[in-house]
Amino acid sequence: MKNNKSKLQRQALLRGAATLALGLGLSACAATGGGHPKDPLEPLNRATFQFNEQADRFVIRPVAQVYDYVPLPVKTVVGNFFGNLGDVWIGVNNLLQGKVAEALSDGGRVLVNSTVGLLGAFDIATELGLEKHDEDLGQTLGVWGVGEGPFLVLPILGSSNFRDTLGLVGDIYADPVIQHKEVATRNSATGLRLIHKRSVLLGADTTAEQAALDKYSYMRSFYMQYRLNQVYDGSPPRVKDFDDEEAQADQPAAPALAAADSATPSPTSATKESQE
Repeated sequence: MKNNKSKLQRQALLRGAATLALGLGLSACAATGGGHPKDPLEPLNRATFQFNEQADRFVIRPVAQVYDYVPLPVKTVVGNFFGNLGDVWIGVNNLLQGKVAEALSDGGRVLVNSTVGLLGAFDIATELGLEKHDEDLGQTLGVWGVGEGPFLVLPILGSSNFRDTLGLVGDIYADPVIQHKEVATRNSATGLRLIHKRSVLLGADTTAEQAALDKYSYMRSFYMQYRLNQVYDGSPPRVKDFDDEEAQADQPAAPALAAADSATPSPTSATKESQE
């Protein structure tokens, strides 16, 4: 009798757990069903975004503002030095993407700036007409046809997606700064590069805060469009921007009189409908 009773209790407990799990699953689906189709992790991403905002506000940005007082020639040398190191991996990615001419140009940049440019302190290659490129493994994976996957916000590093996060792992392994064996030098150089990059963006973050009611959505839309443009080298296919459509849907409806006057489609609206 005791065995039967405990068996029934276990079965009831399992059914209760299954019912609870199903309920939680349905609740999660209902909560995320109306969100951005490429951002199923939005609650987690927003929490990470807020963490990054606070870390930037109280730590990274103040340090970058102090660094911004460094004389411009010094900051230029710092940027050129790290840029020269990055050209090596940029050239590899151009080669992996089948862009041989660009890869050769990147190799030429490294050769010129590492010698005549004194280990990259001076960007002589640009003055000679060798264009600076911006490629990484995430872009290479995109060129190879790997889907971008869901949008993702990484701690400190910011906006990304599953494909770019995978590419970031390869970028880190190929980064001569992060892979430097001497710990003190590695940490100092990594921190200096981070602060230098942040100082370049001191004006851009203010623009984003002033331009957007929801900074998170603004940055998400910007990142998606920016990366798409990079993968297709400035000629991306036309895709719908969910954030723009959502913003238009949130606008107040026109007065009834104006709606009546616009009953006949205008050429502009007709063209827009035909495009959609």
